[in-house]
Amino acid sequence: MTKKQPGEQRPHVLVVEDEESFVDALSVGLDREGFDVTIARDGLEAVSLSEKHHFDVVLLDLMLPKMSGLDVCRSIRSRSSVPIIIVSAKGEEVDMVLMLEIGADDYVTKPYRLRELVARIRAVLRRRRGDDEDNVDEEILQGNIRMDLDARRCFVDGDEIKLRKKEFALLRLLLENPGRVLTREVLIDRVWGSDYVGDTKTLDVHIKRLRTLIEDEPKNPSHITTVRGVGYRYEITKS
Repeated sequence: MTKKQPGEQRPHVLVVEDEESFVDALSVGLDREGFDVTIARDGLEAVSLSEKHHFDVVLLDLMLPKMSGLDVCRSIRSRSSVPIIIVSAKGEEVDMVLMLEIGADDYVTKPYRLRELVARIRAVLRRRRGDDEDNVDEEILQGNIRMDLDARRCFVDGDEIKLRKKEFALLRLLLENPGRVLTREVLIDRVWGSDYVGDTKTLDVHIKRLRTLIEDEPKNPSHITTVRGVGYRYEITKS
């Protein structure tokens, strides 16, 4: 749970959802985690609220009354760079890719765990603040993995593993985006640079080595998984 510190402004989340069971759970859960919440129960209301108020994140259902989530996403993105996380029962990979292409920042399928959703929200907020502010965090903790960012050291189950520079950067990027699919293009651009012109299979080589270091069964990975035709995803450890 995140507690509000004196003078600290809580991130404001616009939840666009028409199912009351999800609305109630999100309102209580996100408030407990340190977020202010505004609810829109249909697409038109979501667009109207987004035009009148500042939000730090939008959680957007796809199936909405009056205006589809697809159109809401396009409308908001046409005039704002606010992070948009799609929350929907639609789990087909093609839907996910489509939403990312029209400007969504992430995609979560129902049913989801609040912990996973909060991790996604915090990840997009970190990316929004930029890499320089991300460096304020001294370490990343994800399951049995701890990354000491200042010392550039990584530990699995308390034992240090030796990572080359690109491997460290790649694992950090995956851990900072738990549960989120990162395309091959995004990973190469963020780790190797936008001007990289080498063989893209170098990414696969680095992923393979990371798996040998952090997975119990590297040939049957449970953490760094492949999303065929798209990229890779770091799976959140089940509790």
